[in-house]
Amino acid sequence: MTIKNSLLLAGVTTICAGAWCDAAAQSNVTIYGTVDTALVYSSNQKGPSNIYLRTGNLAASKLGFKGNEDLGGGTQALFLLENGFDTNTGALSSPGVLFNRQAYVGLSNTNYGTLTAGRQYTPYYLFVGPVGPTSVLTGATGAHPGDIDGLDTTIRSSNSLTYTSPIWSGAQFSALVGLGEVAGQPSSGSTLSAAFKYDYSAWNFALGYQRLKNGPTPGIWNPGASASFSTSPINNGYVSADSVQYIAAAARYTIGKLGFGINATNVAYRPNNGSLFRNTAIFNSAGLLATYQLTPAVFVSAGYSYTRENAANGITDPAKYQQLSLEQTYSFFKRTAFYLLEAYQFAKGTTLGAAGTGNQVSAVAVVGDSQNGSPSSGRNQTVLMAGLRHSF
Repeated sequence: MTIKNSLLLAGVTTICAGAWCDAAAQSNVTIYGTVDTALVYSSNQKGPSNIYLRTGNLAASKLGFKGNEDLGGGTQALFLLENGFDTNTGALSSPGVLFNRQAYVGLSNTNYGTLTAGRQYTPYYLFVGPVGPTSVLTGATGAHPGDIDGLDTTIRSSNSLTYTSPIWSGAQFSALVGLGEVAGQPSSGSTLSAAFKYDYSAWNFALGYQRLKNGPTPGIWNPGASASFSTSPINNGYVSADSVQYIAAAARYTIGKLGFGINATNVAYRPNNGSLFRNTAIFNSAGLLATYQLTPAVFVSAGYSYTRENAANGITDPAKYQQLSLEQTYSFFKRTAFYLLEAYQFAKGTTLGAAGTGNQVSAVAVVGDSQNGSPSSGRNQTVLMAGLRHSF
């Protein structure tokens, strides 16, 4: 081989290696997650008090994989796979489901927006949730009672397509369609959601809508529907609904280290002939919140919410819930934080029991969404948490 050919080969090799390195630099995969656990005291869990360990309080315990590849022209391919788990037992959050939180793939363009397909959070949650109570008070103790309005990470849509626009002068919108995939019944088990947000100076505004449609099996919420929701004594009487409609609005104002917020939601459980209740059941909630960054390491917040069920289905004294939530967080470093959470809820009135029409029961306290499976046996419930969260 001549010196000339050797130099040519070396040059081609160098160019190819550079091109490969450049292409490799445009594609990446990130492993991320959170490990969160707390020691919890509950004053009343179906009667007695309890002290126990609970996972995912300040943030959900999870493990995820996300990545993207630059396709050129401002377009990227992307994916995300995310699984929830219990730090205290190692168990999956959803037995038998590997990526129960999110699993989607899509394309994103800087000019035209993002289209994704798979199992996803709805725009209702993604846009309104960060402005509402759960982002600064945590869903465990700060979500409206039982997460009745789905502003915490409890509603995800399988078999869904989502479009999210670029941000135009602080404004953005998104829409989702979740397919029920029932032959001959295109709306059965489907999900629809749309949301809009606008950030201007120190203000953040968000408005969201979603509708979950039940599957074809009467009397229950069909597990084959594209989306489901949190259940507790607050809404157990209405899980046989034909559909559930959510409307939420939230606003927040930040000035220096201090922030204020207001939020309101409306949830309607609509029956059909297969439901175990007769009339549309409506829950209205309103909330106030305040935050303060005391030091770069210390963050505190407080929130109050009031939830009321409308009179229907023979109920003359509809259920009412008042909740006060507090949070104090100390961040050792960027990824590790110690936190304290406190919440108190008072309930009164009556609602429907799990059997549906005619089965009226006294409303019981259910703090946030941490006590959905362990509600109070009476009107009051206090929950105290001390925990540690580490993200990676």
